[in-house]
Amino acid sequence: MRKSIIVATLAAALAATPLMAQQRAPQGLQDNAPDRYVVVKGDTLWGIAAKFLKDPWRWPEMWRLNAQDVKNPHLIYPGDVIVLDRSGPNPELKIDMGETVKLEPRVRVEKTDRLAIPSIPPSVIEPFLSRPLVIEPDGLDHAPRIIAAQADRVYLGSGDVAYVSGIKDAKIDSLWQIYRPGKPLVDPESQKTLGYEAVFLGDGRVTRAGDPATIKIFAARQEIGTGDRLVAAGPLTLKSYVPHAPDRQIHGRIIATTGGLRETGPQNVVTLNKGRIDGLENGNVLALLRLGRTVSTTTPSTRWFRADQVEVTKLPDERYGLVFVFRTFDHVSFALVMSASRPVLLDDVVTTP
Repeated sequence: MRKSIIVATLAAALAATPLMAQQRAPQGLQDNAPDRYVVVKGDTLWGIAAKFLKDPWRWPEMWRLNAQDVKNPHLIYPGDVIVLDRSGPNPELKIDMGETVKLEPRVRVEKTDRLAIPSIPPSVIEPFLSRPLVIEPDGLDHAPRIIAAQADRVYLGSGDVAYVSGIKDAKIDSLWQIYRPGKPLVDPESQKTLGYEAVFLGDGRVTRAGDPATIKIFAARQEIGTGDRLVAAGPLTLKSYVPHAPDRQIHGRIIATTGGLRETGPQNVVTLNKGRIDGLENGNVLALLRLGRTVSTTTPSTRWFRADQVEVTKLPDERYGLVFVFRTFDHVSFALVMSASRPVLLDDVVTTP
């Protein structure tokens, strides 16, 4: 007897989604959606969803995920077979596992020697997960700092030794990341400084405890000097959040791009002027919007004693892509550009899709 876990029906999915999701029209399938798809290493949840759905971010509606499931989804692994059943009045997505058993709210037991499929490409976002990269306005003021270099050197690089104040209790061989504050992240609407970009300089390892402690720099990205600050290196956490819309209306702006460029595009990271305090969470999908500009048109007067008539018109806003929020801070967030039909510019708008 074939064993199959029915993952969701569209009707049941809509009944289980939040009110805001229920008010949207049911998501349509891709015109060329496959009947079966075998998950392979290197796939992402977003990429798999795009094979079936015109709007990949509406994946939870097809899988009947509640708010908790979205944060801790039923994991999908390489080798799983996803089946699209078109036999009923509503399409059904299934993970083919042999026997038909209705899915109950429970955790699937999986082999621990396989890595679950991530939401978005981990190689692109890993540097933005393993390092702070955004700091509060006074976030580094009390952080440990380099007070001197061995042999009175001005600048340090890989293999050099430095003396650090503020980590006297650090363990031998503990790892630390070295930073200095970068340019401010300013809200284009309020002109308030939301934080600062943290410029990552390199990594060091404690070789002698005390105050000052001694560290050896084993990887330098830029020149390191006295006054630069240290942050303890934490474990890298890659969570598989399912793409979903925010629970509230979001209206934000892009305030920075990778490398400080004026424009960017798909598979690049942007910084948003909205964060946890504004209701954003990991996995949120936002629409990219280009605001319509204002144009003036002049209609010549038919009478010599009358001035030409000037009419001001605002062109419509245009939605042109999607971003996926993968790391949030209090006032800002990192998001990966998933799709864009035009260059993504600083100050472009992000909204609840």
